[in-house]
Amino acid sequence: MSPKRSYRVTFVCTGNICRSPMAEWVFRHRVEEEGLDVEVDSSGTGGWHAGDEADARTVAALRRAGYRSAHIARRFEPEWFAEYDLIIALDEGHLRALRAMAPDAGAREKVRLLREFDPEAGSDLDVPDPYYGGRADFDHALELVEAAMPGLLDEVRAALKDR
Repeated sequence: MSPKRSYRVTFVCTGNICRSPMAEWVFRHRVEEEGLDVEVDSSGTGGWHAGDEADARTVAALRRAGYRSAHIARRFEPEWFAEYDLIIALDEGHLRALRAMAPDAGAREKVRLLREFDPEAGSDLDVPDPYYGGRADFDHALELVEAAMPGLLDEVRAALKDR
């Protein structure tokens, strides 16, 4: 009998230097606090920043809020669908791109929008890209990410119970 693997969650944005590493480190902090058997990482739909560290403004926003960060950007690869239980897109564009590259319906079902997990989100489910903005834009993105975490944690806890 093979050992049970950890539940795996990945966050995906455009270049994997702003929103997805932000979500990764906030969620990683939460699952570590709860001692959940969950592996967390992130990637981008494009490879422009592959090999780069997270944007300094992302790191600063995370640190101001009490999170740590260590990150090297990478591009999401279609063969990774089999490796993840949940693939979290940061906006509708990422959702469409990921679902388009999914090999089958089962893989497409793994892709969800982060703000779906925020009951206060309303109809706007995108986390806006702060890249061309300033400190306030990064702090706002972090606020939106944090607001979705309780609902995402509920989803993951339920999935872990069903394993």
